[in-house]
Amino acid sequence: MKKFIRIATAVLSAALVASCGNSGNNEEAFVPALPKDTVCTIKVAGSYSNFEALEMEFDRFKAFYNKDLALEYVKPDDYDNNLGTILSGKDKPNIFFAEPKMLDNEKYAAVVPHMEDLSDPNLKLNLDCIRPNLINRDKDGKVRMVPIFSRTYGALVNVDLFKKEGIEIPTTWSGLVSACEAFLAKNYKSPIMGYSKDKKPSSGLMNVIAYPLFIADLAKNPEALRLANDLDPAAGAYMRPALEKIKTLIDKGCINIQECDQIGDNYTKTLLRFLAGDVPMMVCNGDTVSGAKKREKESPEYKANPFNYQFYPIPVTEQGGYFVDSVSLQFAVNKDCDNLDMTNEFMRFLLRSNELNDMAASKGLISTSKSKSSNAVYAPFNNVPAERTISPEDIGVKDTLATQIRIASYEVGKGMDIDTAVSKYGQFN
Repeated sequence: MKKFIRIATAVLSAALVASCGNSGNNEEAFVPALPKDTVCTIKVAGSYSNFEALEMEFDRFKAFYNKDLALEYVKPDDYDNNLGTILSGKDKPNIFFAEPKMLDNEKYAAVVPHMEDLSDPNLKLNLDCIRPNLINRDKDGKVRMVPIFSRTYGALVNVDLFKKEGIEIPTTWSGLVSACEAFLAKNYKSPIMGYSKDKKPSSGLMNVIAYPLFIADLAKNPEALRLANDLDPAAGAYMRPALEKIKTLIDKGCINIQECDQIGDNYTKTLLRFLAGDVPMMVCNGDTVSGAKKREKESPEYKANPFNYQFYPIPVTEQGGYFVDSVSLQFAVNKDCDNLDMTNEFMRFLLRSNELNDMAASKGLISTSKSKSSNAVYAPFNNVPAERTISPEDIGVKDTLATQIRIASYEVGKGMDIDTAVSKYGQFN
């Protein structure tokens, strides 16, 4: 059984804001292992609309080889449902986005057989550069996918707005409530905002607040975690503290659901609403944060009045918030693809601290390397102590468990009684 509260080493507690680019480690220089005149196309399939950070990374890779070496990124229609067919089709990808749920779900029975064992020592991939808590293994101990980006949960904070109003950025639960009350006294309609229109995205307002506290409580109790993963109704009681936080914030006016419901989607419109400049705290996850920089130029309000912002843990306890160190994106290699040797060569290049850090910095997410280099927007998470750092992958949180707290918190936010939500654990879908 994996440990339940991750005890970070000195390396894992290193600053999140180490400089973008070289991480300062002593990693050996990359030495090409294939003929330098090799020419082929590496096709990557995924669910992103575009992947500029990967294209930039590939440009660095092909500098070691041939300028005509090509990368093609595609986003197939209905990626999740069609992946099995895509992997064996005429234009099958070399690399594809993967998730741990694929390893033990009958729905992906046609996907897993295509996954190369990336822990095969013959591939010479440096898996040791990745934080071990983020690496998933199948029942045979093989690594079928490798984490490329990490995410966490928190709130984008308009630092300048807090300074303007003379309100301290909260670091405790009571401080959070007091800060909201101070903003309400200054006629802010909803000091805390977030996407609240539907229950699907993990970046939804209620889930981002409730999920860290729920899994933190489970992490302290192996039996509770087992019950929760098994969808045992008895596990519903462990959701109660997190659901009570949601209700308290709504009852006190810290969250105005009607205002939040006007946000059109959980990504672009959430960011544009925050960049308008009148939102003290916008609750979201790191995947949403990754698009903030790009959306600055799309916001007329931000362009007219730019402001400083950072991503903070939400202080759901008097001791503060949590750093939920979880995987945002994983790559798997299609072992049946064309040009498998060059595909593995690119993976060998990519799975190095410097490259993971550079690509994460470009994407606006946290690197999965042990040095965790990232951009300064995540700096507040550097203050989260090791005992409040939790990895869902490390403790064994299943997707079905995550679904229960996501939907339960959404329903409570929309008016469901907490007792009802607790009693329905295992039934939300």
